[in-house]
Amino acid sequence: MSYERFQIPLAPSLRSRLALYWQLVRGDRPIGWLLLLWPTWWGLWLAAGGVPPLWTLFVFSAGVWLTRSAGCVINDYADRWLDPHVERTKGRPLATGAVRGREALALFAVLMLAAFGLVLTLNRLTILMSFVGVALAASYPYLKRYTHLPQVYLGLSFGWGIPMAFAAVRGEVPALAWLLYAANIVWSTAYDTWYAMVDREDDLRMGSKSTAILFGEMDLIAQGVLYALFFVALVLVGQRAQMGVYYWAGLATALALVAYEFAIARGRDRAACFRAFLHNHWVGLVVFAGIAVDLAMRPVVVAA
Repeated sequence: MSYERFQIPLAPSLRSRLALYWQLVRGDRPIGWLLLLWPTWWGLWLAAGGVPPLWTLFVFSAGVWLTRSAGCVINDYADRWLDPHVERTKGRPLATGAVRGREALALFAVLMLAAFGLVLTLNRLTILMSFVGVALAASYPYLKRYTHLPQVYLGLSFGWGIPMAFAAVRGEVPALAWLLYAANIVWSTAYDTWYAMVDREDDLRMGSKSTAILFGEMDLIAQGVLYALFFVALVLVGQRAQMGVYYWAGLATALALVAYEFAIARGRDRAACFRAFLHNHWVGLVVFAGIAVDLAMRPVVVAA
């Protein structure tokens, strides 16, 4: 009987703690993981000329989840002064005080160590490049205090899996990888600007910075320029990689999806801008589908 009295209060406490950590890493919101996964898979498939080695695919896919989760933790740690004053973020565990700063830092370390453990199974170049990825992920959240371009830095951080993918598969990072990386930077800047437009009024009140604040009334025009650069870069990628009709069909579908984003967010309503942000998951997916199908449909060359 005494054993049961000892056990009953512990289980709910442990479950509630794990639930807070799950919320902290955004386990209940996979959109960030997907936005990071698709460009990583773009890089893996293009580097391999098709389906990449299965272990490499697993390492990068699991690494995407781990690093995105770690990025959410360090972002909330850096923003614990801001989040309680923003409508969308005031219920986050660090903002409410349900999770302490030391706990968050410990969780960040565990997640990054797990990701690094996976990278250690790959080649030396990939391991060395992972240190750059760690630095980008850890420093990104602090940029909004000093510059209006944290969304650009997010693109640098979110897209680093692309050159790493080429390094892992080919042992080098060719020009194609950097061109694809550039495409991801402008794409990430664009979709995260939709996200920043949701919080613009709160950020202005608290003195935080973003591209949405920088662009001001020109935000939709700036978004148009960013998405145009994204598609120009992907056209150049397709030309350099000698992609075929399925790739171009994927780009055409992505273009239609982006046009829909502008249609729903043209009034700058918070909910609409957030929907436009979420919609980029489908953009990333159709670009990947175009790459994967095009490479899969290429004729097999048999050596004489």
